[in-house]
Parts: sequence; structure tokens; C-alpha cells
Amino acid sequence: MSSFVTEVLASSGKLEKEDLMTKISKLTRKSDDIKAEATYMIKREYDNFLPSYDLAERLGREVEGMYKEIDDLKDVIENEVQQDLNKSVTEFTRLGAQLGRTKVVLSLCQHLVEFDNALKDFQKAMRQKEYVVAAEQHGKAQDAVAKVKKSCNAEVPLLSVLMSELTIQKETLLYHLGDEWTKMVTWTLPPNTKELNSTDVFLGVKLHLSREGKAYEPDLPKVLQALAVRGDLQRKVKQFAQLLMKYVLRPLIVHPSLVVEVSEQQSSSGAEFTAVGFASRESSAEHRQPPELYRQILIVLKALAEHPFNAVVGEQSVCGMLGGLIWEELSENIIQDCLVHSIPARSNELDQYAEVISETKSLESCLRELGYLQEEATELLKYAQNYNRHFISRKCQDVIVEARRLMTSDIHNTVKISPSYKLSLPPLPRSSAGGDKKKNRGAVVVKSESPGSGPCGGPGLPLALEAPGGQQQGVQQQLEGRTMTLPACQISRPAQQILELAVNTLAEASDRSNTSAIQILYAVRNIFQLFCNVVPTYHEESLLKLPQLAAIHHNDCMFLAHHLITLGHHFGPAFTTDYTVCSFVDLVPSLRRQGTRCFISQMSVLKGEILESLSTARDFSNLEDAANAETANKAVRQVVLQLKRVGRVWQEVLPINIYCKAMGTLLNTAVSELITRILALEDISSEEANSLHGLLEHVLVEGPQIFTPVLDEKENRRHQEEVTVHVARWMAFKELAMLLLANLNDILNRWAEGKGPLALAFTYNEVKGLIRALFQNTDRRAAALAQIGPSF
Repeated sequence: MSSFVTEVLASSGKLEKEDLMTKISKLTRKSDDIKAEATYMIKREYDNFLPSYDLAERLGREVEGMYKEIDDLKDVIENEVQQDLNKSVTEFTRLGAQLGRTKVVLSLCQHLVEFDNALKDFQKAMRQKEYVVAAEQHGKAQDAVAKVKKSCNAEVPLLSVLMSELTIQKETLLYHLGDEWTKMVTWTLPPNTKELNSTDVFLGVKLHLSREGKAYEPDLPKVLQALAVRGDLQRKVKQFAQLLMKYVLRPLIVHPSLVVEVSEQQSSSGAEFTAVGFASRESSAEHRQPPELYRQILIVLKALAEHPFNAVVGEQSVCGMLGGLIWEELSENIIQDCLVHSIPARSNELDQYAEVISETKSLESCLRELGYLQEEATELLKYAQNYNRHFISRKCQDVIVEARRLMTSDIHNTVKISPSYKLSLPPLPRSSAGGDKKKNRGAVVVKSESPGSGPCGGPGLPLALEAPGGQQQGVQQQLEGRTMTLPACQISRPAQQILELAVNTLAEASDRSNTSAIQILYAVRNIFQLFCNVVPTYHEESLLKLPQLAAIHHNDCMFLAHHLITLGHHFGPAFTTDYTVCSFVDLVPSLRRQGTRCFISQMSVLKGEILESLSTARDFSNLEDAANAETANKAVRQVVLQLKRVGRVWQEVLPINIYCKAMGTLLNTAVSELITRILALEDISSEEANSLHGLLEHVLVEGPQIFTPVLDEKENRRHQEEVTVHVARWMAFKELAMLLLANLNDILNRWAEGKGPLALAFTYNEVKGLIRALFQNTDRRAAALAQIGPSF
């Protein structure tokens, strides 16, 4: 043992260190001796100045020898001892590193022991179906592997084996937990999941929920707890929530005929489970009522809350987890497919909506008791409580939708309007006298002595203008009974329904709050603005091709514009505020322009057809040829037939004055074209003149016949006799027909030095050109041309 210690100490340099210390001690003692001798010598030298020189030299040599020994010893210390010291520090460092590696190995061994113990406990728990313990032990094993991996700087071959084993055990646990979840929640879904529009598809949907009992092990809460420990519960519940919304809750909202059926059953193995399915019932309703829908939803969620989702995992219940996943989508679906349609369409039904609000509160209270909800107020309840605002929005939307439906419907169905037509205006609710006085201050009121008369008035209706303040200005000024009446015409049934829709909407909104009334007022105004944009666009092709529809649309615009003048006056007391005035007068010009623009476009089309027909007559030249004569005759007769056809179409549609003006304009187009083409002829033979006169005579006879706006022939006679009023160039046309068969004397007599009827119809250049074309160049023609000149 001593030799081993000696070797160790020698290897570490400790013997060398002790030898050095011994030598240093000896040198110290020797220096002390020399110092004593030196002191003694100096004392002797100073006390007795006759020292021995030999002794001094000896002492000097001894001192020099000591310095040399000291230098040698210093060299030994600096060279050999320092080198040995560095070797010792290196050795100590190596030993320390080796000790650290030993500690790491011991730590790894400890973690491996923990891993092995955790896996043994895991396998034991799996055999006993204690899945919570198994999940916890698997977590411990996973932590032990993580510690091993963290402790090792280099790759350990054993680590891959541990990770593989850990993965296998994890998959084993998840497989068993998934199998237990499948036993707990079993779905029976339709084979074709893409087509879910039919009610019959959902009748095959079944949901089986296992219940705890003797035949079911382990306990359901333990399975859920194990899933939560492994972090798989959230995914399982999310998948279940998606299926629940798609195949149970969403169909209940969309299909009113579906009814939930919940039954308690028992399998062949003795396991008890709850079956949730659907049954069908007859229902004609398009949308389910909220109270009934709430009851069906609660049946499903109560069945889930009883088993298996009544377990509490950590700080949150499984019901709360499920509610957090489905409530937002469920609320949105209930609002969009149920509550939106449950808002009453009429204001007198709003008081009944309190039941829906109460049922909504009850639903949320039950869901909070079951643990599905945590919030006190949700979007579902907020939507139900704001029913008044939703009613106004829906009312405005429904009004616009209905108006647009009417605008895009067939306008061939017409209604005859007579001068005695009255728009039915409902009475407005009474308001305070002070408020009426304030609203009517500074306004001119049109008063009717006949109570209940509409804005159109009636025959013999006396009206009086009353000044502001109620004082009449002098004697009442009687207006004619037909002052505010529409002329007899035909309008489309949709236009009449649009006006009735606006009137009924304003009447219903007149007893609402001021804010709601103003919102509905602007919705009604939007109806007529929409009319100016939708009807011309939707019926554009028909309005250009069919003269009857163009006339009907013209009448529709004038009909609506007529009633908008006085509509604001009737509803003004209910809607006029300090910031808003109930008036539709600003929409009248737009409607009138729209009707006029459409009718003028149709007139342009008809004018084009007339001119195109006359263009086939080959300029009415060379009528001596039978073919040319037949072509000209056909063109003129075709124009007359076109005018008669349009006249029959417009006969009872347009007002009499509009009809006469329109037909007069078309006939004037044909007459003017005939005059222009005949005046352009440079040579007209007598035979051609007779042919042209025959064509013009046909127009002169048939032209007045188109002025038959009514079926009564006696009334039409007046319009036929007043052709010159409606056709600007009718007199010129008659003069031209006469000139074609007249001689020079007759022409000069009708010219009458520029004062006769011929001078009123044509210019002197036109008359001269016609004379040159009709008569040969003779002295008589020259004399006649000389007499025709400008009149002064």
C-alpha cells in the first residue's frame, strides 16, 4: 500500500515538493548561521578593527555559494516543479471530466429505469383497461425519453429503439381509446352524403350513445379523461360536433317536417344505449317556428348531456367543449333559417313576438344549466330582442323584393282607367292638434268638400284653396271637377299593384315610431326610383319591338307620376318631421321622362318602318311602267296598313289626346315623305300625274280613318275631321294632290299672288318646280312661272 501511495505521490510531484521544502529550510537555517557569523564578524570588526582577513574571505565565499544554491533552486522551481504542476492540473481536469461522464451515465440509467417502470405500469393498466393510468404512465415514459434525448449530446443507438417502442405503445393506447369512443358514440349515416336536400335522406340517420352500466367497462368518464390526457379529446369532440351539425341540428332547422325521436335500447350483449333518430310528419310550412325548433334542439342536447358528455375533464366539461364548438354556427343557422322568417310581416303582429323572445331566453337558460353555454347574452337572444329593427329591415326588403317582382312580371295584363278612378287611401291615425298645427304651418292646403275623395277627385268636385292659418282668401274659387283626374287609358296591372303596395306600406308605417316610419318612407321612395331603372332594362327588347307595350309603359309612368304629386300630401302628417318631409314630387319628372323617352323610342322605330316602306317605291318615278306603278301602290298601301295596325293596337291603350298626337305624327311622317319625293321629280307625265294622284287620294281617304281612338264611331268623327290639327302637312298634301290634276289657271288662282292656300302650303320655288315637272315648256308655262314669285 505504501509503495502504491509513494508511486501516486511521486507521479503527482509531491515528493519533489517535499525535497524542495527541505532544501529551502536548510538554506534558511544556513543563512541564519551566516547572518549570525556576519554579525559577529562585523561586531568584532567595529569593536576590534583587527579582524582576520582569512575569516572574511571564507565568509564571502560561503555567501557566494549560498547565492548560487539559491539560483539553482530557483531554476529547479521554475523549470521542473512548474512543469509538474501543469501536468497535475491536466490530470485533475481529466479526472473531473471522467467523473462528469460517470454521472451522465448514472442519470441515463436512472431515466431508463423510469422509462422501463412507466412502460410496465402502462402495460399493466392497459390489461386492466385503466386507460387514465395508462395515459399518465405513457406520458411519464415519454418524459423519460425526452430527458434521455436532452441529456445526450450525441446520438445514442438505444434512443431510436426507445422512440419506436414509445410510438407503438402510443398507437396501441389511441387504438383502444378510439375503439372505446366508437362504442360510446356510433353514427349511422346515409350512403350518399353529397345529396342532403331531401327530407327522406335524413330519416336513415341514427346516433347511438352508450350508457354506463354493468355491461360497459371501463367507465365513460375515464375514457374521456384518458383522451384528454393524450390530447385527443378536442379532436374527437370537434369531429363529433361537425357530424352533429351536419346530420342532426342543421336538418332540424332547414326541414320543418323532421321530428327528433329519442329511445332507450339494449344491445344483445346487455349494453344500454340511447338512440337518437328522425321521424317525418306532414308539414306545409316552409320554415319551422322558433319555439318548436328550440324544443327539438333541446331534446338532442339533453340526450347528449345525460350520457356520455356529462363528464368533467380538467376545469371544463365535455358539454362545454361541445357547446363552444357548435354554438356559433348553430346560432347563425337559427337566425338565418328560422328567426329571420319568424319576424312578422305586418306591424299588428309584432305583439305576438314576445313569445319568441321568451322561448329564446328559456333555450339559452337550459343550455347554460346543461353546461353548453357560459355567456349570459348571446347573438341569438340579441337578434330576437331587436325584432323591431329587424321587422323594419325585413319590411323594407320585402317591399323592394315584391316591387321588383311586379316590375319584372308580364305587363300585357292591363287595367282600364276611367276619369272616375279613385285611389283608395286609408285614413291616418289621429295626432295631437298642436302637432298638426305645427306641421301644417306655412303650407297651402287643398281641401275637399267631399269627404273620402282621393287625389284624383271626381266629377263635380268643388275644391277651395285655403291660405295658411286657416283663413280663406275671399270667396272660394271653384275648380273644374276633372282638374285632378286622369284621362281614360289602360295601364298594366303590375303598375297598379306597385302603387297599391306603396300606399299600403305607407299606411301601415304611419303608426310606427318616427325612426321606423322614416326608414319605410325611404324604402317606398326607392320603389319608384327602382321602377325607372328596372322596367326599361328588363323589358327593353319588348318595349322596342311591341308598340302596345311601349304605350302601356308610357301610361304606367304617367299614372305613377300623377299620384305621386298628391301622395305626399296625404301621408305628410304621419311622416313629416323637422328633418324629413314626406314628398314624392321630386320623383315625378323622372317618371315622366322615362315614359316619354320610351314612347319616343317606339315612335322612332315606327317612323323608320314607314320610311323604309316608302323607300321601296323607287322614288315614285317612271310610273308609266306597270311594275313601277304596282311597286309604288304597294308601298303606299303598306304604309296605310302599318298606320292602321298601330292604331288598332293603341286604340284603347293611350289617352285620346296622346293617341291623336302620336298617330298624327306618324301620318305626318308618311305625308311629308310623299311630298318630298314628288317635289323632287323633274318630269311628270300626265299618266304619271294620274297615278300619283291616285296614290295620294288613297292616303287622303284612308288617312283620317286611323284617328279612331275609341270604339264609338260618333266620337271618332270629330277626331277624323280634325286631321289638320294633328297632321302638320295635311293641307300641303291635299294641295299637292289637287295640283297633280290642275291646269295652270287653277294653280295661279290658288296661288293668288302669294296669298292663296297654295302659297301657305308651298314656297314659290317648290310650286315652280312642280309646274316645270307637270307642264311642257310653253309660253303659257313661262307666263305662269313669271306670275309666281315671293310674296311680300
